[in-house]
Amino acid sequence: MNNKKGGDTITFQYRYRKQIISVIIIILLIGGSITYYVMNQEKTTIKKDKTTIEKKVVKKEKEEKEIEMVSVDIKGEVNIPGIYSVEINSRVIDVISQAGGLTENADTTVINLSKKVKDEMVIIIYSKEQVAHFEETKKQEEYLQNKCIEPEQNSIHNDACIQDNQTTISGKVNINTATQEELMTLTGIGASKAKDIISYRETNGPFTKIEDLKNVPGIGDSIFARIQENITV
Repeated sequence: MNNKKGGDTITFQYRYRKQIISVIIIILLIGGSITYYVMNQEKTTIKKDKTTIEKKVVKKEKEEKEIEMVSVDIKGEVNIPGIYSVEINSRVIDVISQAGGLTENADTTVINLSKKVKDEMVIIIYSKEQVAHFEETKKQEEYLQNKCIEPEQNSIHNDACIQDNQTTISGKVNINTATQEELMTLTGIGASKAKDIISYRETNGPFTKIEDLKNVPGIGDSIFARIQENITV
């Protein structure tokens, strides 16, 4: 009987041990699966974060490359005169803001504050006294503009005038700076073609010679022949 009882005990211990080993194996498998899942999720998260960061860096570099800057010199009645770098599509009013705003003595009646700036542009903000001096003439408005766009000898040309060299004294229209309305004064140039000219120069940069105007869709040799004596760059 002792032997039988001892055999039963051994069989029980063997079975019990086998169950424990099975449980341990199952726990290890579950633990391994959980560990693999967690590690895989972390790798996926890290990869996504890295991809997101790389996309943001590329996007930022692209945006920085696309933003073209120009240098503008602003003088006269602003709080901080000097040379400023601004985005190419900035306006005169934006440059004034960067220069600390207008002084109390400033008069902008002869200045086009909404005009787009260009590289190497000079902006002069006149004082009230200077503008008052311009107004002494009988033909006040005409004289104001002529005084603004045709400074006296040895003085500085003011590119921020309402009418600068867009339409010159000779009557020629500057195709690089003319407004839509000024372009429409040319024979054969309606609103649509004027918009096309402005769109072309904003996309491709200023015209280097008047013949470049023929690169604008819709402007062929016939139209160019009619207006070439009335345009300039």
